[in-house]
Amino acid sequence: MTDVLTAADPSAATRLRVAELHEIRAAAVAGPSEKATEAQRAKGKLTARERIELLLDPGSFQEVEQLRRHRAVGFGLEAKKPYTDGVITGWGTVEGRTVFVYAHDFRIFGGALGEAHATKIHKIMDMAIAAGAPLVSLNDGAGARIQEGVSALAGYGGIFQRNTRASGVIPQISVMLGPCAGGAAYSPALTDFVFMVRETSQMFITGPDVVKAVTGEEITQNGLGGADVHAETSGVCHFAYDDEETCIAEVRYLLSLLPQNNRENPPDAPCDDPVDRRGEVLLDLVPADGNRSYDMRRVIEEIVDDGEYLEVHERWARNIVCALARIDGRSVGIVASQPAALAGVLDISASEKASRFVQWCDAFNIPLVTLLDVPGFLPGVGQEHGGIIRHGAKLLYAYCNATVPRISLILRKAYGGAYIVMDSQSIGADLTYAWPTNEIAVMGAEGAANVIFRRQIAEADDPETMRARMVKEYRAELMHPYYAAERGLVDDVIDPADTRAVLACALAMLRTKHADLPLRKHGNPPQ
Repeated sequence: MTDVLTAADPSAATRLRVAELHEIRAAAVAGPSEKATEAQRAKGKLTARERIELLLDPGSFQEVEQLRRHRAVGFGLEAKKPYTDGVITGWGTVEGRTVFVYAHDFRIFGGALGEAHATKIHKIMDMAIAAGAPLVSLNDGAGARIQEGVSALAGYGGIFQRNTRASGVIPQISVMLGPCAGGAAYSPALTDFVFMVRETSQMFITGPDVVKAVTGEEITQNGLGGADVHAETSGVCHFAYDDEETCIAEVRYLLSLLPQNNRENPPDAPCDDPVDRRGEVLLDLVPADGNRSYDMRRVIEEIVDDGEYLEVHERWARNIVCALARIDGRSVGIVASQPAALAGVLDISASEKASRFVQWCDAFNIPLVTLLDVPGFLPGVGQEHGGIIRHGAKLLYAYCNATVPRISLILRKAYGGAYIVMDSQSIGADLTYAWPTNEIAVMGAEGAANVIFRRQIAEADDPETMRARMVKEYRAELMHPYYAAERGLVDDVIDPADTRAVLACALAMLRTKHADLPLRKHGNPPQ
């Protein structure tokens, strides 16, 4: 009967084929089964497509290779060949700008990576690099598909190679929304930012069972590699949130601050916050006494547009703050000492945190503003044996290598090597400003007096009175607020209330800055 209808109406065959296509697409979108979807929701997780809908502008997603299926045989795989092969790939827009995305579908093979699955990811990564647009991975997978053996492992190698090739070329963001174990964890580690959701996402190289078998230690998955562990202890995670909706919304916000690629500048945003707004509160917020603490984040709020900023690695290495914000509608990266944690000293973790942030901002044309209130590097056997020299050198290398506009502002203390490392004029800062409360010196006045006047103090009839006099003399001669300015090491000493206006004016002037590095294959940064 069908043949008769087809002969009578040649378009009927086409209509039947189109109807079949729609049925296949509907099945691919629906996923393996309602039971699998219910199991996903029971874990407190959204489906892969729901996550993509939250990330991208409504109706903008264009899927690639939706009908892809694996070709593997053995271990029952030939009888189970679902469409998408457990990963959804494509592109869409975030606030009207193109973004590429791939999302593991845990309902299919537990999101495990096989040959076809990996090939889809390779293709979308290649497309993102070619188009010069950000790549976001929504990770929820159980690692390599064991049934496919070494083919699955080779698939990871292709991902790692592309992560590395895209590094510094397009923004790469990894969003951890489920398990990520073994070699799979190295792809997020190669990307620019890692987001995690508490309780539902974990990252580790070897799971709790293997750890127990090898070391005898007993630990839960979240205790070993949960969001809080990586946000506070390991530094693997840059952002951690309580739920997927908030997490993905913050990914959208981060993307709004970034350029599409390393050949573009970040997008400007309308700014209703007056550039010349005076920050009178800064006069009371930062105590003149260098031994008193305060929260540097309050200073940042007063300087940036509408007090809004996105802190990176908020809970790891808290003695330094790294944040993205806007000043006069333009994206800036802020590196700031944090006197509220360890008095704002530089240590191994803070140096690593700041150096990578500086390198990343430089790669994507984001100007750097550095706020100094640093008493030096953290002393101690643990720090020295842990390699504070080479880790501190990473931050020095990152600043010296950066060609974006660089402005530094000294609020209070700036002592010793930490002063130099934190983007001093001597290592290439374009402009250096200071508040009248600044103290720039090799070390604090007390320590300096004890070294320089050791003999006089020891021989004095009243050593304490002599020490106090020598401290006062040293501070008056070498640490007064205008000492560095008089020698051209600070471009200007400014009223703290004018900080926002001064920074905005300087950034506007430096917007067209161009600097070339010597021709080379690449540098060899400290390890």
